[in-house]
Amino acid sequence: MERIVDYGNLKRAYERVKENGGSSGTDGMEVEELREWLGENINALRTALLCEQYKVEPVCMVEIPKPGGGKRVLGIPTVRDRMIQQAIQQELSCYYDPLFSESSYGFRPGRSAHQAILRAAEYVKEGKEWVVDIDLEKFFDKINHDRLMQRLSKGIGDKRLLRLIRAYLQSGMMHDGLV
Repeated sequence: MERIVDYGNLKRAYERVKENGGSSGTDGMEVEELREWLGENINALRTALLCEQYKVEPVCMVEIPKPGGGKRVLGIPTVRDRMIQQAIQQELSCYYDPLFSESSYGFRPGRSAHQAILRAAEYVKEGKEWVVDIDLEKFFDKINHDRLMQRLSKGIGDKRLLRLIRAYLQSGMMHDGLV
């Protein structure tokens, strides 16, 4: 947790959230307001996270149209929660990213769908006939949280961080004022 709440890590996380923009979450705070809020509250935020007093907010449910018809449900976290999640991701990716397959491109730092397509084209030029693209429908809706937490606990020794990750998994979704 100390590395998660390190000022430098939080600053990088803030910059990333600012770059990504996006809608406000259930608390209504916009990305543009986060800097001022942090200026007044950064030490209290760090203390709350370290002492396990930070309260994870429910995500805001938003439906967006899918290209092939139907709707995709998204959960929009508050900008504070997005920043904390980004700070966690920045630290954990240093540990977990080297364990992933070189052929994996989704949600990886420094990798993109465009790079995956270029690599697939190289395989075809090398004479390979098959390229496999896997997109598991509603994967994150269906993943077993207990099993995920058990796997994470093998690499993460800090119980505070594990409890924070669990809180994010269980935060709930707000729709029409109900969680």
